[in-house]
Amino acid sequence: MRIAVTGSIATDHLMTFPGRFADQLVADQLHTVSLSFLVDTLDVRRGGVGANICFGMGQLGTRPVLVGAAGADFDEYRAWLDRHGVDTGSVRISEVLHTARFVCTTDTDHNQIGSFYTGAMSEARLIELQSVAERVGGLDLVLIGADDPEAMLRHTEECRSRNIPFAADFSQQIARMSGDEIRILLDGAAYLFSNEYEKGLIENKTGWSDAEILSRVGHRVTTLGSRGVRIERAGEDPIEIGCAEEEAKVDPTGVGDAFRAGFLSGLSWGVGLERAAQVGCMLATLVIETLGTQEYTLRRAHFMERFVKAYGPDAGAEVQQFLA
Repeated sequence: MRIAVTGSIATDHLMTFPGRFADQLVADQLHTVSLSFLVDTLDVRRGGVGANICFGMGQLGTRPVLVGAAGADFDEYRAWLDRHGVDTGSVRISEVLHTARFVCTTDTDHNQIGSFYTGAMSEARLIELQSVAERVGGLDLVLIGADDPEAMLRHTEECRSRNIPFAADFSQQIARMSGDEIRILLDGAAYLFSNEYEKGLIENKTGWSDAEILSRVGHRVTTLGSRGVRIERAGEDPIEIGCAEEEAKVDPTGVGDAFRAGFLSGLSWGVGLERAAQVGCMLATLVIETLGTQEYTLRRAHFMERFVKAYGPDAGAEVQQFLA
């Protein structure tokens, strides 16, 4: 199964604040916030939702196709992704703009405040999926992740017109999108990804109920933080999967991307939804134990040992064949 992942390609500048954001906020002054946080650490990491998801899929051996735009400073990043099993042949390189940057501060409660500079990402709207499909010999699924909004709309419409199944995954872009845009992006999606908060925001902005959205998508996949994930299909009982036990909680950045990487890899292998979600939850656990979104190492024996502990020997036997 050939899966393309469209989405942002960026570097992450991750900082840690040794306190609680909530302690710095004055309730009756929230309309005029002016704060500066003195941070203890700065880590510059590779990131962007498209690249993060592809990195995880590459670690699992599924050879995803990354579709997005980057700057002339992408050479080292490209080499890293190529080395970790990602097809970067469809990344557009801007002649004038730098690769996008995400700047994020995390407090002791794991709350986050972030800013995103789009840079070359704005050129993703110029990418034609048909040329990607022709280069790789066809596409079975396109995940449309957070990216330049016009690119997300164009990719969605192209998937519809060319009958390519697609997954809608707005994540950070929900805040700036209108209800009309969100309706366009999700209608007819094979999969709709969001977290619990985004789920409510999607319903609020579109004016569609949960049931109406379920009637318009194949599967609604909602991540539930420490409680795992819920998968819903119209007319069927939901599937709920818990998280694997964490060895440590270091940094939540990129956990959702890792879940998607594992879930999509499971789909690529042809396993069922429950098993695919378990793979996603296990990979997400590795990421929350690591500082940075692509700094974890997937050692197959270690992964399988923890996977079997979390989900049982039958689940392990089914997944093991794909990680040999």
